[in-house]
Formats: sequence, C-alpha cells, structure tokens
Amino acid sequence: MSHSGKPNDGNRRLGLESPSDQLRDSLSSLEANKPDFRELDLGSPVSPLRPRGLAATTTTTTTTTTTTTTSSSTSSSGSVSGTRNGQNPVAKSGHSGELLCTSSSGNSPTTTAAGLKTPNNRPSHARSDPLIYSGSGQSSVNSPPAANFSVLPTGNICPSGKILKASIAMPSRSSKSDVLGSGTGHYGHGSIIRGGGAGGAKCSSSSDNGNLLSGSSSSHCSTGSVRGNACVGNKGLGVMDPEEVKRAANEMYKKGHFSEALALYDKAIALAPANAAYRSNRAAALMSLGKVAEAVRECEEAVRLDPHYYRAHQRLGSLLIRLGQVESARSHLTLAGQPPDSSELSKLQVVEKHINKCSYARNVNDWKGALRESDAAIAAGADCSPLLSMCKAEAHLKLHHLDDAELCLSSGPRLEYYTSSCLQSKFFGMLSEAYYLLVKAQIDMAFGRFDGAVTAAERAAQIDPRNVEVTLLLKNVRLVVRSRLRGNDLFKSERFTEACSAYEEGLRVDPSNSVLYCNRAACWYKLGLWEKSIEDCNQALRIQPNYKKALLRRAASNSKLERWSDAVGDYESLRRELPNDSEVAESLFHAQVALKKSRGEEVYNMKFGGEVEEVSGLEQFRAAIFVPGVSMVHFQSTSNTQCKQMSPFLDALCMRYPSINFFKVDVDANPDVATTENVRIVPTFKIYKGGSRVKEMICPSRDILEHSVRHYSF
Repeated sequence: MSHSGKPNDGNRRLGLESPSDQLRDSLSSLEANKPDFRELDLGSPVSPLRPRGLAATTTTTTTTTTTTTTSSSTSSSGSVSGTRNGQNPVAKSGHSGELLCTSSSGNSPTTTAAGLKTPNNRPSHARSDPLIYSGSGQSSVNSPPAANFSVLPTGNICPSGKILKASIAMPSRSSKSDVLGSGTGHYGHGSIIRGGGAGGAKCSSSSDNGNLLSGSSSSHCSTGSVRGNACVGNKGLGVMDPEEVKRAANEMYKKGHFSEALALYDKAIALAPANAAYRSNRAAALMSLGKVAEAVRECEEAVRLDPHYYRAHQRLGSLLIRLGQVESARSHLTLAGQPPDSSELSKLQVVEKHINKCSYARNVNDWKGALRESDAAIAAGADCSPLLSMCKAEAHLKLHHLDDAELCLSSGPRLEYYTSSCLQSKFFGMLSEAYYLLVKAQIDMAFGRFDGAVTAAERAAQIDPRNVEVTLLLKNVRLVVRSRLRGNDLFKSERFTEACSAYEEGLRVDPSNSVLYCNRAACWYKLGLWEKSIEDCNQALRIQPNYKKALLRRAASNSKLERWSDAVGDYESLRRELPNDSEVAESLFHAQVALKKSRGEEVYNMKFGGEVEEVSGLEQFRAAIFVPGVSMVHFQSTSNTQCKQMSPFLDALCMRYPSINFFKVDVDANPDVATTENVRIVPTFKIYKGGSRVKEMICPSRDILEHSVRHYSF
C-alpha cells in the first residue's frame, strides 16, 4: 500500500494515531533532522558514509535497489553498509567467490531496518550513479542501470573531502556490474572488482599461490593485502601488484614450468617495464627454454635499466661465455665492487684458452688443430657460439670435408638472431658478422653456389671494409665467378681450348674449386684428351668425393680408354646414388657387357631394358634356368599379399641390373614346377647359373634380395 497521502484528520483530532502512523512520523522527523552529507565536510579522507546503526535507504522509480549485508569489520577502507533483517534480500555467491546481492525491483516504498514501509517523502532518483568517485573523468566502479544487484561501500570520498550521499543520482557511465571480491586473495572488506558485463561479474580465482584473478575491464582492483594472487584485467593492465605476478612466476620457474613462468614475467614487465629484476628473471626463463639469444637481449635491457644490477651482469656474463664472447663476458663478470662468480670465471678462462689456440692454428693453416680447439672450446662452455661453429665449418672446408662443412653451416647457431653488441665484437681479428659471412661465401663457392658467394662476400666487405682478409676474399670471389661465366660461354660456342684457359684462370685464384676442375674435364673430354679429363675429375673428387658430375665424366673417359673395370666401378657408384636414372643404368649395362667380352666370356643375346618374363610349364622353366649368364626366378602366388608387394621391386631390380635374367612362376598355375623345385612357401627366390641353383631365399627383405642380385651380376 502506498503512503502517499496524509493520515486521517479525524483520527488525529481524536488522538488515536495508529502505531504505524506513529512510527512513520518518527522516521519522518528523523529523516528531516539528519545532517545533509552533501554539505558536510568531515575534513578527513576516510569516513563512513552513514551512521553505523542506521540502514541505508534508497528510493527508486525505474531501477533496482540492492543492499548487501553489513560487514562486522570496523575498517573504514572496506566495510559495506546494508540491512540486517533476515527478510532482506539474500546475498548470493558467484562461481568464483564474488558476493552478489539481489532484491526485488519496482516502484515500491523503501524498506526500513524494522521491515516497515515508509512513504516516499523525497523525490525519486535513478540508481545509475557511480558508487565511488575516482577524481577523474570516469569512475572506477559503476552500477548498471538494468542490473539486479549493486554494492554500496562506505568511505567513498569526493575530491573535496565531502562524502557523497547514497541517494544522490549521478549520470550513468558504464553498464558493468559491481561485485565484492571474496576469492582466496585477502582483498580487505568491500574491495570492488569490475565484472564482465551487465549480467554480473566474472572472476577466476584459485587457491594456489601465484594464480591470477581476471576480469574484463582495465580498471584497477582496490589495494588491499594480497597473498599469492594477482587480479589481472583481460585488457592487459588491470593488475593490482606486479610484485605478486613476479612471485607467481618465480614459483612456476622453481617447479620447472618455464613457459608458464615466461608468460607471467611478460605480464609483470607489461605492468612495470622499467623494472630490471623482471627483465633478468625473464632472461633466466628464456635460458631454461634454450632461447639464448633472447635471454641476452633481456639481460642487456636489464643492465641498461639498472647499470649497477649485479645479478643481471652475472647472468649476462654467463650467456656471453656460451656465445664465445669472452672479452664482453669478462667485463660483466668482473663488475667493480662485486666479487666475481668463481665457477663462471674459471669457465671463461678455459674457453678463452681454447679460442686463442684455435686462432693460432688458423693463422698457420693448421686446420686439424683449429678443428680440435674449436670442439674443445664448445665442450668447455661455448656451446651456443655461431662463430666457433663457423670455424669448424672453415676447417672442414680446408680439409676437403665439404659435407661436414655444409652441415656446420646449415645446422649451427644462426648469427642473425643475436644482438648488435655481439655482432660488433671481434673474432679472429674481424667483426663477428663479417667472419660468419666470409666462411659462408667460401662454402657457397665450393658447392658452386656462385651467386650466393658473391652476395655473402659483398655483405662482409660492407660490414668490415678495412679488414684485409675480407677484402681479398671479395676480390677472389669476383674473379672466379667471372672466369666461370666466360668459360661456360666459350664451351657453349664449342671453343673448348679457350674454355680450358678460362677455367684455368679461375683455378689459379681458387685452386680448391671442384666445379672448375669438373668443367675443365668436360673440355678435355670434348678435345679427346681423356687422360687429362680423368686427372681433373680425380682432383675434383678429392675435394668433393660424392661429386656426381665428376664421377660421370670420369666413367665416360674410362670407357673411351676401354678401362672397363674402372668404368663399371664409377657407374655402379652412380647407380647407388641415382637408382632411377635410366641413362646411368644403360651405361652400366654396356660397360658390364664390354667388361665380360674383354675377359673372354661368352655373351648371348644380351640387351638392355629387359622385363621380368613369366614362365608357364616345366619345360619353359628348364629352358629359362639354362640361359647364358645368371637367372633369378621368383616363385609367387597371385593371392599372396607379400608377393604382390615384392613384384614392383623385382621390376626395379630388372632395370638396375640388366645383366641378370629375371623370371617369375605362379605356383598355383604351375604346381608341377613348384613340386619339382620343392617350393612350399611364397615368396621364394632362387638364383641359377648354368642350370644349377646357387642361392635360395625364402621371404627375404628387399635389402637382402638386392644384395644377392648385385653379388651375382657382372
């Protein structure tokens, strides 16, 4: 019932006021005599919003009124005023520990502490005003106009020091809900956390130390005491204390969860980017993840932020030892006023000793010694040094171990990922990056990647233009490339003698270039000088043992000189490297036939490109095993899966080894042949020579089968 009118005049004249009328008048008098908090300047930055014994009353016409249970705490920084009657709206707990309070809505009169309705003596106001005034253009915590809950903390002070009256309306600034944080963290009474939307606040919490409470707003949580938990907003900056985030990251690091620790250190750095300790801790996590280059950058940033931060200097010194940067490492490990780490200093001295020995061996062209000392320096602690890896590559190149040199280049640490300070350091008397490119240019030259060699040499000269070794390399690379291009043009014009001279000019500059030797061998072959062609091919193969072009040209030259045994050996090597090359297979076949004839053996109707011939009947089988040479017979069954799998491989063997006669017998269609040869299991392979069985294999592997075929070929 609405009490909008005055009490009955007749009853008042008779002095028969009802108890409810008396209570209403009492409350009206109390309301009229209350001090106006809007005009009251308490002169204190912290003061309760209303007397402790009174319940807050708020009248609304279009929005919801929400109250929360009064805290028993006397703390002025976090208590929440509300009704105490059991009939008041019930406080509900959210899924993550928030305290949500609900009440009915509508145009009903305000409920008092005694549970009675009072008339709306004051003008109604919409409860969309902010509960806390932050002193800026936008409030820290707002109440949604359509939400069914609200929070009314005490101690909310205007910038002037005056207390806002709860019933004063203020313009709505946000539609987000306000909740009390009541998770595992100790936030104090009444700490307010911005929720995820108009429907209610959502915060994730955990009982473990170091976990994060997150909302969707960038507004800050109240600064109460927090133990092990940090409240982080989804927009990345709503963290209460970066120190708590750092401690959580430290716990993850101690447990060995380095990726999780790294993510937390990133959050701490986002909150306090000028903190050197966070950078140093992040470097430790990166080191544990094997990201040495990134760890160096973080330590350098930590030292830049705090030049006297001893731990960052020590960590950076340890990282620089792993990179082989001994001089830079020493400057950080022996920081003035601080005792150096004895173990790291000892490691530095051992690494430095091996690097100095490696440098001396390189200067006197002792490439085996350089390789040995490089390995020793890496084993002593410089395990992430790209420069020592390139020193090994250079030593392998000079020792004509081209495959090992290429492996060091392709799988070693990459120099471009490191910091500018590392790139500007000296190594073997030149800038680090220049040395790296110098070795790369030499390896590219050796493998015939001339364009890449020119690019690397030019880049090295730009980085270290005053270095004599770099300047000489660039000059030589350009001369070799020019000689090769000129020789190729002359060869295409069939001016083979002039082409030989052009290639020779390049060899005078780079006497270890296998490509130039092989190209000159092709010229000698065209001129009919097969001995010289073989000599150049041998030189190329000494430098690069698996050089296929050199093998092919040497085999062709040996065939011209009728050195069939040497020719067959080269072609067989090529056949292993190029099993599906038909030209190599045909050349091998003809060389084998010629070798057999040169030995006086009989050759009957041998031709290249035979197929596996199918045998039908016992008589045809006997004729097949008596053909000249060696015959292989595959006893198979069309219904057997393993036989079906071996058939394509047998066809390939027929192409690879044309001197062998290949046959196949279906035991289901020819049981008499299977009985005569005592074949009980398929697949079975038998090798015959002159009608006699020389080898039998039951269900062999492909490797064993090919090994036997190769053994009985020429």
